[in-house]
Amino acid sequence: MLLLPLLLLADLIPGADNKHGHEHALHGPTSFHVNQISSFVNNTCAQNQGSGWLDDLQIHGWDSDSGTAIFLKPWSKGNFSDAEVTEVVETLRVYFIGVTQIVQDRVSEFELTYPFEIQAIGGCELHSGETTVSFLRGALGGVDFASFQNNLCVPAAQGSPRTQRFCTLVSEYQGLINIIEMLLSNTCPRFLLGILDAGKAKLQRQVKPEAWLSSGPPPLPGHLLLVCHVSGFYPKLIWVMWMRGEQEHPGTHQGDILPNADGTWYLRVTLDVVAGEEANLNCRVKHSSLGGQDIVLHWGHPTSTTVIILAIILPTFILLICLALWYLRRRSYQIIQ
Repeated sequence: MLLLPLLLLADLIPGADNKHGHEHALHGPTSFHVNQISSFVNNTCAQNQGSGWLDDLQIHGWDSDSGTAIFLKPWSKGNFSDAEVTEVVETLRVYFIGVTQIVQDRVSEFELTYPFEIQAIGGCELHSGETTVSFLRGALGGVDFASFQNNLCVPAAQGSPRTQRFCTLVSEYQGLINIIEMLLSNTCPRFLLGILDAGKAKLQRQVKPEAWLSSGPPPLPGHLLLVCHVSGFYPKLIWVMWMRGEQEHPGTHQGDILPNADGTWYLRVTLDVVAGEEANLNCRVKHSSLGGQDIVLHWGHPTSTTVIILAIILPTFILLICLALWYLRRRSYQIIQ
């Protein structure tokens, strides 16, 4: 019964931020999934958290106090009618109540000790030709527990005997198996395509990145840390590499892709080199919005960072000179009078 959360979530929490199913590109999001975290403090206290995601963009939340879904985007309901959404949300609310009771009733049977936490992820993925593949996985305390494949509960490879007992128990509930299959194979794909269609204007947008170079704190004496900054791009998929001439530099280190406040992304890519060996190095950026015209920034040439500094300091310096001249001229005029 612990797998039911994932399945219901995949169907019940509408949502995902992605590109239209019919026009999705290789650089766009193509999956919808629901995350569930159920925390059990004792036999009377438990809390369920849920969220719906289109790839790595959250578009749904769950208010555990009121038992209602939170729609984070105007198009988070996809093409589901209000009646369908209401039914799904109510089903999910009832599910949380039911699954909490079921787990608490079987704590001793599955050798669980309070407090413990169950995690689950379930949803569907759009492949080429608009073929969808569904998935469902569960974990206990962050350790893989079981998955659902071809209408069967499959214990995790490193699972304990209680994992097998769990799957044996689930297999006795054919009605539950049918519900899982329906949610994963029918409801989730239909909802995913609806989300992609409803949000396509937002999801298909292309925003060109801006890039600049800087230096960071030297990691070692006699070394340089070269930093390539890329910001303001959408969609998230991007390729950034330090190059020596036309060859990729194996020492390139890519940081995490982080969100900007406007929904675009930022990436920092570094390279540690021995001082004096930075000649002929450049940072190359590839992104779908650039139309095949890569951004190439050469180390040692005037970079965007220098341009940015000059763009800020130079006008300010000129303004100060103008103000000083205006003040001197005004003083001279007052003295003459």
